[in-house]
Amino acid sequence: MKQTALAVERDGEKGREVLLLVSLEADAEAPRAPVAINLVLDISASMRGAPLHAAVHAAQALVDRAGPRDYLGLMTFDAEPEQLLPVRAMDAVAKAQLLKALSKLESGEGTALFEAVERGADAVRRVLVPGARPQVLMLTDGEPSVGPSHVSDFKTLGARIVESGVSVHALGLGRHYLPGILEALTGPSGTGHRHVDGPEGLTPAMGSLAAELFGEVASEARVYVLPSGFADLRCRHQFPSRVEGDAMSASLGAVSWAYPRWVLFTGALDSAEWSLGVTASYVEGSDTRRVPVQVTRVLPDSAQGRFVRAVSAELDMAEEEGTAWLALSRRNQTSVAEVALGKADVALAKLVRLNAPEVPPHRHLARLADLRRIIERRAAHPNALVMRRAHAEVSRITLSRVGIIPPVAAQTPWKSED
Repeated sequence: MKQTALAVERDGEKGREVLLLVSLEADAEAPRAPVAINLVLDISASMRGAPLHAAVHAAQALVDRAGPRDYLGLMTFDAEPEQLLPVRAMDAVAKAQLLKALSKLESGEGTALFEAVERGADAVRRVLVPGARPQVLMLTDGEPSVGPSHVSDFKTLGARIVESGVSVHALGLGRHYLPGILEALTGPSGTGHRHVDGPEGLTPAMGSLAAELFGEVASEARVYVLPSGFADLRCRHQFPSRVEGDAMSASLGAVSWAYPRWVLFTGALDSAEWSLGVTASYVEGSDTRRVPVQVTRVLPDSAQGRFVRAVSAELDMAEEEGTAWLALSRRNQTSVAEVALGKADVALAKLVRLNAPEVPPHRHLARLADLRRIIERRAAHPNALVMRRAHAEVSRITLSRVGIIPPVAAQTPWKSED
């Protein structure tokens, strides 16, 4: 595992401040860990036809990627969850049975999302696979209609699942799922959810997720920072963080070949002399490692300094973008959205000027353009499809998992039956 820590001192709004960016990156030659995943698939009425067919095809591609050291299970849910196949090793017989079960799926009625995720996590937690972190991979295209439905319920569930040792990944399809629920489920895991516009995007989205899951080399990554000479210190990314004595720690989740992890801390100085002690811990195979990370002080205008400042600018932009979308979902909040969009544009312009190749600004242009068009039309509510894509991208930026789903060559119209 490669660990780096870059610190930039600069003028902040309230005096001198320091930006500390800690990165964890998997070595290319490091062996990947086996996976233990329970697939939890929505088969409600809205999935009938093209969505279910695409979900089956995407899930089958994931199964094809699994080796004999990997463990997969299958749960489906409509009004009631059902564990069709237990989580087990993917030898030739088990893979054939799972592929066959996927090919026979049919849609039903209702969406018992809460119970499905809860029971899916329980099922994978009961299987011990040495070196593998138990995970739930959930796909849904609708709002929960059976059982708990409030975001607060799912926040509690997401936190409880992570505390039990299971991580949650989520794909949201189309226009009808609630992004707040997926954020609540995946936030404690440090994964962030993905949005897919329509069925044709499921296979590339699942491929992106598979690269992450089947490239994992370390889990339970955590960064500890011990500051000296600071008035305060805060974690800018939305990782679960806490104060431990005189230090602050942030839980980053897993590190894979496909996704290095970043976590940015910001601290206000109260002394001309300052220092930062950084330690990283993670589980690699069956071993827990805890290693000190050397902090390198870099100039703001150096290449590394621009990289750190670009990560900060991107987080500023994502925060304002999220504020604007939230304002547009409420009545008489267009002026609030306009102000937030202006601040997001300023942050994006800063990102362009910094010209850091690690944080390309072009991936944000389409979303901000969508937001600008909606505000200009004085819409009372943003288009639900665009809003969900924005929520998913903001979620992944603020959890440092910025993976771009490849574009689909042709967009095929589809209509929900819910």
